Amino acid sequence: MGDRKQARDTEFQSFVIGRWPRLMRTAFLLTGEQHAAEDLVQSTLEQVYVAWRKIGSADDPEAYVRRVMINAHARRHRRRLKEFLAPRDDSGLVREVADTGDRIAQADDRSALLKALAQLPPRQREAVVLRYWEDLTETQTAEAMGCSVGTVKSNAAKGIAKLRAIPGLAEMVSEGGRR
Repeated sequence: MGDRKQARDTEFQSFVIGRWPRLMRTAFLLTGEQHAAEDLVQSTLEQVYVAWRKIGSADDPEAYVRRVMINAHARRHRRRLKEFLAPRDDSGLVREVADTGDRIAQADDRSALLKALAQLPPRQREAVVLRYWEDLTETQTAEAMGCSVGTVKSNAAKGIAKLRAIPGLAEMVSEGGRR
């Protein structure tokens, strides 16, 4: 009995180590804040650990974990919808800088993008993040969000349209090719 629990714990630990960067990136893009992303991943992994025997033997445990994370994120924001939709200031966003190119421009671009994402309603934000940052198919995104493929298409299209309508963001994208 103890050997099976130890093997399950080792399997869970390997899963977490292997998926941590991707889970953090998804959580960061959903929340827009480093600390909130860490909290979201941690609470997700706590829930997943309890049911790991079932989840670990599933065909795609990462998809299950992603679904748990999105549900946890949605629950958190249903309770605080007003606060979530309020515009955020720079101090609430963590600026990540890529390893190549003009670091200041990249930080500014990332900051502008995170501000724009924060303006989207939660479902549109989830659809945009999962489809375009996580590069999931429409079907995988629908499974993760617990909705139909049509809803994913609709939310993603509306989210992208809103992002395109933000003047500073549209200018940044058009200038991006010239940097």
